[in-house]
Amino acid sequence: MSISMLFRLAAFTLASMILFAPASYAQPYPARPVKIVVPYPAGGGIDVLARSLAQQLSIKWGKPVVIDNKSGSATIAGADTVAKSPPDGYTLLLTSQTTVTTNPLLYAKLPYNAVTDFTPVTQLVQLNQILLTRADVPMSNLSEMIKEVKTKPGRYNYASYGSGSEPHLAMEVLKNKAGLFILHVPYRGVPLALSALVGGEVEFTLSGAASSMPHIQSGKLKPLAIGGKTRSALLPQVPTFAELGFGEVPAQAWFGMFAPAGTSPEIVRKIAQDIRAISVNPDFQQRDVQARGFEPIFSSPAEFARAIELERAPTARAIKISGAKVD
Repeated sequence: MSISMLFRLAAFTLASMILFAPASYAQPYPARPVKIVVPYPAGGGIDVLARSLAQQLSIKWGKPVVIDNKSGSATIAGADTVAKSPPDGYTLLLTSQTTVTTNPLLYAKLPYNAVTDFTPVTQLVQLNQILLTRADVPMSNLSEMIKEVKTKPGRYNYASYGSGSEPHLAMEVLKNKAGLFILHVPYRGVPLALSALVGGEVEFTLSGAASSMPHIQSGKLKPLAIGGKTRSALLPQVPTFAELGFGEVPAQAWFGMFAPAGTSPEIVRKIAQDIRAISVNPDFQQRDVQARGFEPIFSSPAEFARAIELERAPTARAIKISGAKVD
């Protein structure tokens, strides 16, 4: 056999291998288990939503979708894990605005770049924060709170779950706008901040409905105002900060899904579209969104990217007002 014939045979063999390659090389996404990193402890609102989504995606995709809780360091450890993962859609991040909006403004140096290391997939829900006080504190609404605190500057304290956390930023902006003097007492996490309020260590905090509703329903805590553009269906009697003339108060949080930068746009769109399809299921809406006081968003990747961009400036202003620092 001549050399030219050998070359032609080799070329034919290579073409045949490409044409008739095993299906595993061309399988649609996902072809194997998917991991969702949640940089928060198990059991919280974001973790519960992540697990419900994972269960529904497992059914939809026919492949396991597992949750990996990598909590600690203000979401930095978990976020860094995803930022350094292969951009193939098999490691995703479900986190809050802390990771991509607040942390870059608080920390001089991060192991990840919030702008270039992640691809926004979908903003899932918004969590409107409720300004809370105890039943025995002599005020029933925000106006009464402002009046009472002004007559006794330094007498009242509020709990947050750390410098730069949503309760810290929201309360400091409220204090700045209303001219109030309330002492800040940071705690390690939402449960401890709520326990401090219920137990009488402080007089105020801000929290989402999922954590605070049992205390409100039992009569231990009173809601004074809530974040968001419209009132909550769970607390229709509670006015928003905007209604009361304090629209600048950043009393909102959100949960969203990200992929590592460089992930195929087709995979990103598929994940967003499949999550969107799950979100319109009436049972999912009632159990995992409405019952927890979440405001559904389930945006497209482009809408999510735009929302992140728009919130950076007001977050920077809130951090400057608060004087938030990290050790």
